[in-house]
Amino acid sequence: MKLSFNLEDASQVAIGAFVLAVPISFSEEAWKLGETLPFANLLLVFILSLLFLGIFAYESVFQGNIKDRIPAFLWRIAIAYTITAIVVCLVLLSLDKFPLLTDTLVAFKRLIVIAMPASMGAIIVDSFDKE
Repeated sequence: MKLSFNLEDASQVAIGAFVLAVPISFSEEAWKLGETLPFANLLLVFILSLLFLGIFAYESVFQGNIKDRIPAFLWRIAIAYTITAIVVCLVLLSLDKFPLLTDTLVAFKRLIVIAMPASMGAIIVDSFDKE
């Protein structure tokens, strides 16, 4: 099994994130949810994103064998979420729905809301070439 994270992995994560980020980013419901979701719920969405990324990476990418590879496992989750966040930012920015300079809180809330499903797309596509 391939353990390193290279350009091919990064591109797979980005494409997987893009596949789910695009349709959700066009949704007015996602924009409004990003405006109105309370902090506790937003934190729960973020934690659930990381939890499900971890479960999927553990079972699929690492095939349940992380005993001696915990740093690689944690790195894969962190980098997958980070690349997903960048993709979501770019998509929302291109739609003029990422008001980072004028309403930073709304921008980050939208990012977290849309990154949840997009991160799952990212890790699923990343797992396709694993053995």
